[in-house]
Amino acid sequence: MAIRIKARSGESAEQMMRRFKKLCEKEGLTKDIKRRAYYEKPSERKQRAMRKSIKRVQQLSQGPVVPRRPSR
Repeated sequence: MAIRIKARSGESAEQMMRRFKKLCEKEGLTKDIKRRAYYEKPSERKQRAMRKSIKRVQQLSQGPVVPRRPSR
């Protein structure tokens, strides 16, 4: 999928680059590039996914975190 940026009136190159980077971030391209930078064995990928799911379940089971007021 190609991301195209058209220059807006009075927009500098730096502003266009910033907008382009935000679009790439939004599309998830930067995460994908970082993930594919090194080969990951399928077993390692499964282990990472398992750790992520366990962490998510633990956080859900704890319930919402309610900030406490400091005692005086």
